[in-house]
Amino acid sequence: MDLQDQLKNLFPDHEPVPEELIEAVPHELYVQKEPMICKFEKRKGKATTIIEGYEGTDEDFKILAKEIKTKLSVGGTFKDDSIIIQGDYRDKIMTILKDKGFKVKRVGG
Repeated sequence: MDLQDQLKNLFPDHEPVPEELIEAVPHELYVQKEPMICKFEKRKGKATTIIEGYEGTDEDFKILAKEIKTKLSVGGTFKDDSIIIQGDYRDKIMTILKDKGFKVKRVGG
């Protein structure tokens, strides 16, 4: 006896309502006019790439951070209005951001 049969036994007068399909709308990121800054730093002896200067909402910036981390298959975090990526991936990050329509400025070598 599956769940639907059990529900029919408990509530014989109930008519199930067909579920409505919800259309998935892709999330659009805010593309700004000012360039984002992509810089290289060493923190505790480890190479890190830092992306700063996004003017949109924090949620959009977190979505962008997640996309970059999954495309590069690296670790990273979103902290203090900046994305911190483990390793020196400035060139790859800049191409990903340019493909999305962002202007990117390389800082630090």
